[in-house]
Amino acid sequence: MKTILDNCGQKVEAVFSEADVDGIFLPLLRRLTDMQKKKDDRLLVLLAAPPGAGKSTLAAFLRKLSLETPGICPLTVIGMDGFHWPQRYLESHAILRDGASVSLATVKGAPESFDLASLGRALERVAAGEDCRWPAYDRARHDPVPDALDVNGDIVLLEGNYLLLDEPGWRELRKFADYSVFIEADPKKVRGRLVARHLSGGKGEATVASHVDGSDMRNVRLCLTCALPADLHLRLRADDGFEVVAEE
Repeated sequence: MKTILDNCGQKVEAVFSEADVDGIFLPLLRRLTDMQKKKDDRLLVLLAAPPGAGKSTLAAFLRKLSLETPGICPLTVIGMDGFHWPQRYLESHAILRDGASVSLATVKGAPESFDLASLGRALERVAAGEDCRWPAYDRARHDPVPDALDVNGDIVLLEGNYLLLDEPGWRELRKFADYSVFIEADPKKVRGRLVARHLSGGKGEATVASHVDGSDMRNVRLCLTCALPADLHLRLRADDGFEVVAEE
């Protein structure tokens, strides 16, 4: 199934196999719809995956599929990237990394580059069923935009890299969720995707390789090795299809 999606304000062409749609994604949406009806209140779903695994594209596709399929409760999709610290904050603060002090701006995308406390407070409101506003990340400005999105509806899906991270502060986010999905991916595969993404933005090959290997891949390994168990564990295959690893 080929479709055009709105992914973080950018039009993206995505292809999902009929087997995955019929065997994984529609059953998932039906399960969430049934859970929401039984709960009779808002359902919060977390979708976590390493950088480059296609979580934002999948989230956008699940929303589109939910809107186009009779009997399925429509999804509201939001992302955690709006909780990046502003660029000026990243440039003026540092962390210790491998025994050396480094600017947060050089490790943007790492867990430390997010305002976790604000994310937790906002997520608590969403989980409580409040209709509220949510920040978005502007890829052109490279900065978060406060109150950019309306959060409403009976099923809200939040996507992000570290939503199931098993580290202090992050692991507490899981308590707000009614259901969770994790996407596993081959590090070599996501590296290729990340390199292509950065090159498409006009950066030079040497700069891209340095950033991907020095920052992005560290985040990939962290996501893959330090994740809490999910209700649905998917694996991204070499052919860009998906398979179910485990399901509770």
